[in-house]
Amino acid sequence: MRIAPLRSLAERYAAPVPRYTSYPTAPHFHDGIGPREAAAWMSELPKGSNLSLYVHIPFCRALCWYCGCTTTVANSPQPVAAYLQTLETEMTHAAALVPADHRVSHLHWGGGSPNTLVAADIVALADRTRELFNVDDAAEFAVEIDPRFMDRDRVAAFRQAGVNRVSIGVQDFDPKVQAAINRHQSYELTARVVAMLCEVGIPSLNIDLVYGLPGQTQASVARTLDQVLKLDPDRVAVFGYAHLPERIRHQRLIDTSALAGPGDRLGQANRISRKLLAHGYVRVGLDHFAKPSDPLAAGPLGRNFQGYTTDTADALIGFGASAISRLPQGFTQNAPRVPDYTSRIASRRLATARGFAFSSEDRIRGYVIERLMCDLTFSETDLRARFGAAEAQSLIDDAQLLIESDQDGLIEPTPDGFRVSEGGRPFVRSICACFDSYLGQSAARHAAGV
Repeated sequence: MRIAPLRSLAERYAAPVPRYTSYPTAPHFHDGIGPREAAAWMSELPKGSNLSLYVHIPFCRALCWYCGCTTTVANSPQPVAAYLQTLETEMTHAAALVPADHRVSHLHWGGGSPNTLVAADIVALADRTRELFNVDDAAEFAVEIDPRFMDRDRVAAFRQAGVNRVSIGVQDFDPKVQAAINRHQSYELTARVVAMLCEVGIPSLNIDLVYGLPGQTQASVARTLDQVLKLDPDRVAVFGYAHLPERIRHQRLIDTSALAGPGDRLGQANRISRKLLAHGYVRVGLDHFAKPSDPLAAGPLGRNFQGYTTDTADALIGFGASAISRLPQGFTQNAPRVPDYTSRIASRRLATARGFAFSSEDRIRGYVIERLMCDLTFSETDLRARFGAAEAQSLIDDAQLLIESDQDGLIEPTPDGFRVSEGGRPFVRSICACFDSYLGQSAARHAAGV
């Protein structure tokens, strides 16, 4: 089927939809799930479970106006030190709940900025994690960093801690764009940090870019990407800026008149995509790119709260304020604000404030949405084999309706279902929304669909 003009499609599919890093999505979590359920679900993990651990460091040294993460500015070391003590209490309690013969195959530190920790605390936190959990020697250990606040001591500490993948936030190198989002970060500074990481032998580098920021154009994002390519990252993540000032107060400092419309946003994303593909990167899912030699390009591919991943663990356990866990029975989320998180750990040993218990329909719809986000395919045969013909039928019916109603060539029918067309790839979140039975049932605001 012929693809409609991209600018027209961008306008048509600009309506807000979830990013689908989970299903059901976080706005549908509720306070009926608390510490008791979280403890029971961890205790019920099967023997020999393969685990993934996420640690949230909710501190930054400076506030970036575009950011939607749960974080606060730390102007002194005291709140960070107190937080780490609470974090250790939480991890100690969780370690006593999970099966003794578990194996940890993935570690991820996010934020905020994990490099708000001083070097000694970086090593101590990693060492304590290994004392409490059975971390595989070959585990991937990824950390997100803000290069503006890195030094050689912290770089050495991350290496000593066992970090083998670093994700660097760049967003954009254009000084005017940086001024508009309150994040001043030169290419030269970023290149120095990359060089330090290489010198100590940290083998893998990710770089994060954002399009749709105030003042960005197709030409400006192309110039930024030219500089990023000089840094030779293994992966590049290209996120669309989510402007949600009703929910994120500091985004009100951004000049909305400088934000691009849906057509221009899509143009920026496509300009970046074309340049990365021409440079030899492989497109992964919606918005990630990887070198052909990177594991993300080879798969198997999954999707969690950190985005696209090779993590195939049986459960993800999150630690720290706002951290989310995905257990076989459902999701749990810690209290988002540090004072509440701290008081909950002090009184209950776990900080679960809300969550969601899966129904059988949630599991099958979540699987369909994840496979569409990752593989861009819907397979009737796979669905029946995994969930049974009766459970799969309502989803198969939904897929058939989607095929019949597609007027824009976003999907291509196959003998076994459908696949997302190349022209439909930018709109895969909107395609996934067709399988989301909860969409519209909350007042939550989502990012633009383009």
